[in-house]
Amino acid sequence: MKYFVVKFLTRSGCHLCDEARPLVEREVIRRGGTLEVVDIDGDDVLTRDFGVRVPVVLGPGDVVLAEGVIEPRSLRRTLRRIKGV
Repeated sequence: MKYFVVKFLTRSGCHLCDEARPLVEREVIRRGGTLEVVDIDGDDVLTRDFGVRVPVVLGPGDVVLAEGVIEPRSLRRTLRRIKGV
């Protein structure tokens, strides 16, 4: 297993974010990674790029792994594709 960081882009008041965060955190930690939670409202560029798309899960290199409604099986498959995970 290889250490990796996944970013979870969120914003206050996002019900989809509240639902997805525990799932994403569990799956990332299970594979030896770390979840970095980022509130996009604190960054103008992130707000511009992802404002209506949250939650967004970014993998290494800030590649979008998932967004919107996060499905557990799909997320697990995607995380397995990250080299060494």
